[in-house]
Amino acid sequence: MTQQLPVLVAGGGIGGLAAALALVRQGFNVKVLEQAPEMGEIGAGIQLGPNAFHAFDALGIGEKARARAVYTDEMVMHDAVDGSLVGRIPTGAAFIKRFGNPYAVIHRVDVHKSLLEGAAETGRVEFLTSTRAVRIEQDADSVTLFDQHGVAHRGVALVGADGVKSVVREQFVGDPARVTGHVVYRAVVDKKDFPADLQWNAAAIWVGPNCHLVHYPLRGGEQYNVVVTFHSRQQEEWGVTDGSKEEVQSYFDGICPKARQLIDLPKTWKRWATADREPIGQWSYGRVTLLGDAAHPTTQYMAQGACMAMEDGVTLGEALRVNDNDWSKAFDLYQRSRVARTARIVLSSREMGRIYHAKGVERLVRNDLWKGRTPERFYDAMEWLYGWNVTNCLAKDGT
Repeated sequence: MTQQLPVLVAGGGIGGLAAALALVRQGFNVKVLEQAPEMGEIGAGIQLGPNAFHAFDALGIGEKARARAVYTDEMVMHDAVDGSLVGRIPTGAAFIKRFGNPYAVIHRVDVHKSLLEGAAETGRVEFLTSTRAVRIEQDADSVTLFDQHGVAHRGVALVGADGVKSVVREQFVGDPARVTGHVVYRAVVDKKDFPADLQWNAAAIWVGPNCHLVHYPLRGGEQYNVVVTFHSRQQEEWGVTDGSKEEVQSYFDGICPKARQLIDLPKTWKRWATADREPIGQWSYGRVTLLGDAAHPTTQYMAQGACMAMEDGVTLGEALRVNDNDWSKAFDLYQRSRVARTARIVLSSREMGRIYHAKGVERLVRNDLWKGRTPERFYDAMEWLYGWNVTNCLAKDGT
């Protein structure tokens, strides 16, 4: 009887859809439960390292995602106070040769669309919208998710991919969020309104005291993503609201005019008050496991949130494959394969935020860190992150 049950996936975002695709490839039917009234994404641009493209390929949507991405020539960092170049990492032929895939930027909606199309085309994924998990029960053979309407959804297993405020995590872990006090404003600006002297084919960051600014092209260069981050003066609560142009402009005194142009551009902003959680060593509870932001919510400084969620999906599928779809063994291997790597992202992101926002003498130290570094040295430092792929994603026995 349980062989006929679908796998339940709580959450229809990037992580949930990646899980759904990976599960279908292992022969399962999948039911995706999404609390929003329609399947979609909010946000603006995201960055895609080579590991993201390895994940796209493993999930069978490489061509779809590649067609929607913008391929950058470099990653570049400037000091936002004096405008000086801090570091430059070429992402052309040598980078691609080293890591097997490119570096790119893309609208978050386009990543989600590629995953959603791929899942729908399988004919084995059912999507339920306006459906929010409230409570989970399980027995030896199945798991039941009760939604806000009291409807019971029964499955052979449950993947909790319900985001940073995960109901699934709350039931099984119940740990508090760690609100950072860092506020992120995001917007997308049409090319015609974007300064000509900043129209670079690069993932660009300007780092300043208690703040930074990011920009890069989207959608064939017809739009530009603009992200600014600052340390809030007030007590923040984790969440997303509409931003205020007056607020964002009040935080960037002392920033050089070239970078300051960015905060004057958007007509509307979305405002994220950010948080993460302390890394945890256990994600799996019987027939339930966590994935993506539900498992390892992180700040944005490593630009790896969506990438890690897709890696999770691929790794879960591989863990099932090598364990002949034995859920207990697969969940154990999946967890062992992912906990340390994703915790490294969470902790590295915190530290990167500190480095980006350095002030005083610490700012001078930061600027000296990368001065004169060769591309090869940058690539060596990135190997642990960008060298991930489907063939090396599983923990070896005993680790």
